[in-house]
Amino acid sequence: MEWVSRQDPHLREVVWFAVCCRALTLLLQAKDVCWTSILSSFFQALFNLLIPDHAADAFCPPRLAEPGLWDLLLERLLGGLSRWDAEHFLFIAERGYLYEHNCAFFPLYPLSVRAVAEGALWPLQRLLRLRSRLLLAAVLLNSLFSVLAAAALYKLGCVVLQCRRVAFLAALLFSISPANVFMAAAYSESMFAFLAFSAMWQLEKGQSWLSGLLFSLASGVRANGLINAGFFLYSRGKSFALQLQVGSGSVRKLPPLWKQLLSAASSAALMCAGIFLPFALFQYYAYMKFCGPGIDLEQPVPKPLLQLALDKGYRLAAMNGVKPPWCSQRFPMVYSYIQDAYWNVGFLRYFELRQIPNFLLALPVTLLGSWAAWTYIIASPRHCLTLGLERRKSEEEGKPRAGFCCPAVFVYVVHCTVLLVFGFVCVHVQVLTRFLGSSSPILYWFSAHLLQEYEPLLWSEGTDDETAAPRSEKSLLCKSPGSCGKGTSENPVVRLLTNCRLITRLGKCILGFFLSYWLLGLILHCNFLPWT
Repeated sequence: MEWVSRQDPHLREVVWFAVCCRALTLLLQAKDVCWTSILSSFFQALFNLLIPDHAADAFCPPRLAEPGLWDLLLERLLGGLSRWDAEHFLFIAERGYLYEHNCAFFPLYPLSVRAVAEGALWPLQRLLRLRSRLLLAAVLLNSLFSVLAAAALYKLGCVVLQCRRVAFLAALLFSISPANVFMAAAYSESMFAFLAFSAMWQLEKGQSWLSGLLFSLASGVRANGLINAGFFLYSRGKSFALQLQVGSGSVRKLPPLWKQLLSAASSAALMCAGIFLPFALFQYYAYMKFCGPGIDLEQPVPKPLLQLALDKGYRLAAMNGVKPPWCSQRFPMVYSYIQDAYWNVGFLRYFELRQIPNFLLALPVTLLGSWAAWTYIIASPRHCLTLGLERRKSEEEGKPRAGFCCPAVFVYVVHCTVLLVFGFVCVHVQVLTRFLGSSSPILYWFSAHLLQEYEPLLWSEGTDDETAAPRSEKSLLCKSPGSCGKGTSENPVVRLLTNCRLITRLGKCILGFFLSYWLLGLILHCNFLPWT
């Protein structure tokens, strides 16, 4: 893939900025390390004093092996990235799916972590225990995937938006994502974002089979990867609808209608089957492990882990020969059972007075996503009503509108809105920030669109063909691909941050949301406070 191009300074800047942001995140989360200045040491000590580690009732399996000196040092440096769900991924990578509720976490990410720990980090086995090598492998993998995800988002934005400046700014905003801490911690968000954005990019380029493979891998990382099948269904449906609208005077000879319909349906069904295959295989694996005939543990379970199961009520694969209740369901799916039985996930179940703080945490991303959908609907009402299936004159002339409100963005707005509504009414609402931040490019595209349109500091960016005009001339709305130009490779996020007194209130709100949630995530997650 074209990740680094010597002819594209924007891409190099995106990669460099992503690397710097990831390094800063790792530095800020480190606990009790030797900082480079007395002032930073003072604030670090004050922070640890005022906000001690929260005694959360989260999954925390006992460490069976006695840690060595290097293990303790690594825990000091990276221990903040192994909280909450990260414990599940690291435990699965070390011991497999021992407990029933571990099956809520899909296998591709922990398998990758284990492969890196046993492969690339094998020379460190005399210095570090397996668990420490797994943590180090997770941090290295996520650092790599987050950088590649930023590059893939930039490439995707260039193709979809047809506006290089907005795509550039959106990719930079991804590197300071509100979900930044989850991109660094031992979570699957970075890997999923990389696979999802890369698959979307390849689909836009017409590489259907490669896109299908990447989407399939993404569904092996997170369950919401199944929703990505909608991109294939829409792509095939749109192609079929536009073919039907080709005029009778067209010189292009089209095959019969039934052949077109059969081709579109078969290719869409085949791709969707490939996307659903990892999910189905994993459910089958869980069924055979916990419900299959003659179930038994492959190897004896250490007593501390057995005691943890008794204390917490965790179900093992062979607990007294009693099968779980989901095994007798007509469609036995362990994933939906775990979400219901262990975490009380369901329609409107989270709508309680005591959850108001969590709804407040999710309010900024909810408002931003809703605003993005509303802006697109207002800008292109006819396009939305026709679901983008109507051939427009601008498309026939080869001059489609560019920018956030261009026709190609429609399917991404629908995808983001579906995730937003589902996450708000059906799951733990505090996960919305990382849920949308790792799955949809809309939050970054829309934020970049607002900054590019309303922030005067960004209007001075020139292009290769013309200099930027005042906003009154609407030169920055990207109404046509030509109006976007290539622009300068100067980092617009750095420009805004270094001139924060001159930016508008809207710009302060957007950057404040991204940066404050980045820091808030570090504070809450790395100190074991509720933030998952």
